[in-house]
Amino acid sequence: MFLTNIPLFISLFLSFSLPLYSNPYFSPTTLFPNYQKMLQSFKVFPYTAPLVFSTPSDSEPLFVSSLLNSSFITLDPQQADLFFIPFSSINISARTLSRLVNALRYDFPFWNRTLGADHFYVSCEGLSFGSDRNALELKKNSVQISCFPTAPDKFVPHKDITLPPSLAGPHSPMEKAKNHLHLGYVRYGAIKEHSLIKELRADSEFLVDSEPLDQSAFQERIRISKFCLFEYGKGDVSGISDALRHGCVPVVITDRPIQDLPLMDVLRWQEMAVFVGWNKGRAGVKVEELKRVLYRTCGGDDRYGEVRGLGVTAGKHFVWNEQPQPYDAFHLVMYQLWLRRHTIRYARREVA
Repeated sequence: MFLTNIPLFISLFLSFSLPLYSNPYFSPTTLFPNYQKMLQSFKVFPYTAPLVFSTPSDSEPLFVSSLLNSSFITLDPQQADLFFIPFSSINISARTLSRLVNALRYDFPFWNRTLGADHFYVSCEGLSFGSDRNALELKKNSVQISCFPTAPDKFVPHKDITLPPSLAGPHSPMEKAKNHLHLGYVRYGAIKEHSLIKELRADSEFLVDSEPLDQSAFQERIRISKFCLFEYGKGDVSGISDALRHGCVPVVITDRPIQDLPLMDVLRWQEMAVFVGWNKGRAGVKVEELKRVLYRTCGGDDRYGEVRGLGVTAGKHFVWNEQPQPYDAFHLVMYQLWLRRHTIRYARREVA
């Protein structure tokens, strides 16, 4: 038998050789072959617009430049599965957005076919809902790609996508210390709740930064800690990519369900991270309660090793490359877009 599609064969082999619960994917048997289908057939038509990206995020302009220089781009709109609306969302007004969508509506035939449901745009902070018809159709119907985390009122679950926090360089997990010196590590700014930070600093099992550290010192602290703690909503969660890649199991403290996790369509986050509810009625999270959760969830070395291993495997999908590589952050975001290519076609109502 001649193997005419070597990459597809390798992907199928990997998907079937992975034990069911030893990988971080929802469905490896569909992910790998579908990924190859995406590479072969997925096409995006970009509208022409000024591309001036002024943003605190590194991942937003990198995603856009990677997309526009990729083989996914087609200049024939008839071949396109999705349509990309490029604009800089920093300080953009509702009036400007309305004019942009209005131009698409009347200058091109594609918007009105789905009322924008087969369109997508990139906005790091995310767009708010408004009363203007054009801006509202953009927000409700088009796929928004934003940075993680995105404010709840600016993110539509199951439609919108978040970019993995910027993580540059090759996927090279560090060797963990044989004996972890700390149960948990809190990077400077990762938790903002003052009372919890005070308790964590008073407990010798936790290492809490009092000031920002350089990358090498940060990675060393990850290496000697079992868990990396983050506060969703208020704290800086950008370090979650580094935590996964270098084998520090993320612990995410949250007061609400998290619906904007990066790569949610692909990764089983519940199996590679620990989520702790913030009990507002009982003055938040107490350190002793937190420790009980960590010991109960990953008490044995085998269980902890399994959770850590899933995170390390997933970490390779959080890496951004100047030249995109297979299965990196850029390609997995594109895969999530590919999953959304089948859109609802809104029937146009005729006015009698």
